[in-house]
Amino acid sequence: MHYQFPVTKTTAPKGKPDPECLNFGATFTDHMFLMDYNVENGWHNGRIVPYGPLCLEPAAAVFHYAQEIFEGMKGYRSPDGRALLFRPDMNDRRAMNSCERICIPPLPEGLMTEAVKALVDLERDWIPEKEGTSLYIRPFIFATEPFIGVRASNEYLFVVILSPVGPYYAGGLAPTRIYVEDKYVRSVPGGTGEIKAGGNYAVGLRTEHEAHEKGYSQVLWLDGIERKYVEEIGTSNAFFVIDGEVITSPLTGSILPGITRDSVLTLLRKWGLKVSERKLSIQEVYDAFDQGKLEEVFASGTAAVISPVGELCWKDRKLSINGGNIGPLSQKLYDELTGIQLGKKEDPFGWVVEV
Repeated sequence: MHYQFPVTKTTAPKGKPDPECLNFGATFTDHMFLMDYNVENGWHNGRIVPYGPLCLEPAAAVFHYAQEIFEGMKGYRSPDGRALLFRPDMNDRRAMNSCERICIPPLPEGLMTEAVKALVDLERDWIPEKEGTSLYIRPFIFATEPFIGVRASNEYLFVVILSPVGPYYAGGLAPTRIYVEDKYVRSVPGGTGEIKAGGNYAVGLRTEHEAHEKGYSQVLWLDGIERKYVEEIGTSNAFFVIDGEVITSPLTGSILPGITRDSVLTLLRKWGLKVSERKLSIQEVYDAFDQGKLEEVFASGTAAVISPVGELCWKDRKLSINGGNIGPLSQKLYDELTGIQLGKKEDPFGWVVEV
């Protein structure tokens, strides 16, 4: 289905930021997408308007009961000037799963993608061209009905905003230092770890703060039941290369089904590598290091694409992964994925969508 949305253009366009000085998620484009929901009309009044503050009542349900979901995706500029999206259909489906889990009325199928495409089309001049940059796309939905009481809201707002960004980590592809968290718990099966809800990230802020104080970029979460098996690295899916086998956590309800994760697995299998989605204990990781079998560790996600890990710290024991350097598989995956995203490499999977 094709949607058309009215556009109200800004009367005060902003200057484009210097592509050499793009901080992640700090600058936003001139316009945003808005769409309302209420019980009487369903999802309606989709429109593109100038970027600006949202007006909410103090009793809006999102403030009190955290009924909110979001997505993260990117727009890219190809060498020949086209505006490209990467697997937006998967973001659309994942967002609807998130909505279902916390009782937000789902958007009509394909509407999120059409809203994103319409906004990116209007703001295509904001897509930076410098290597390593992109246009970060943040669709989100939240409860707006003003009431105090524990129930699902009857009113919602769907918003899309855009931000030209540089690398997620200041060091780009430089390997990160990761602290293994075995005290706090992020998620358990049956909870909300498999959806993109703001509350999932709020519970990790304390751990992330403590990791930063110790000099680490992010945390590696262990499972919430036994605190034994590796799960996610911060906001990204985690991969371990042990004795030629690439291992990542299975989708059992406590980790996010990452779109980059799925893309990595698809590429690895296409290349004929041994790939396992299975439980992997942190002790097994350390044993593999002691046996000289731990070859690489990396994270995958929309923001950083591939983020190699150069050091792990668990119970005060530090491991230097691959001598603190990016591994060959991490580099190959990054080159292949970004090549496809930018339209520089063949896309045999039909992942790239032109705006």
